[in-house]
Amino acid sequence: LLAESGGGLVQPGGSLRLSCTASGFTFTYSFYDMSWARQAPGKELEWVSGISDDGIRKYYSDSVKGRFTISRDNAENTIYLQLNSLQPEDTAMYYCGRGGLNGLAAAYEGQGTQVTVSS
Repeated sequence: LLAESGGGLVQPGGSLRLSCTASGFTFTYSFYDMSWARQAPGKELEWVSGISDDGIRKYYSDSVKGRFTISRDNAENTIYLQLNSLQPEDTAMYYCGRGGLNGLAAAYEGQGTQVTVSS
């Protein structure tokens, strides 16, 4: 239903743009708040950012505020996460999910996309 993409290996200070596309039309995508979360090896799932159904309200964790930007295109059933000024501590598997406007969603069902920040 949700497919993340756009991850990769990047040097510190670099940028990536993650995408999350809903398919299957099993839910009306534009009715839902959406969010990104990440999980680093050996660590718990961490909420990163959330966006309201209409794209107006956006929230970020303190660890990414000012560096990451969330957006969405409801016509394309896609949300994005622009990652700038990446640091090694941003290395994690990134997931998108329904809900989670300002905290973890009930579930993150996609396969995730790996972001690795290393020199």
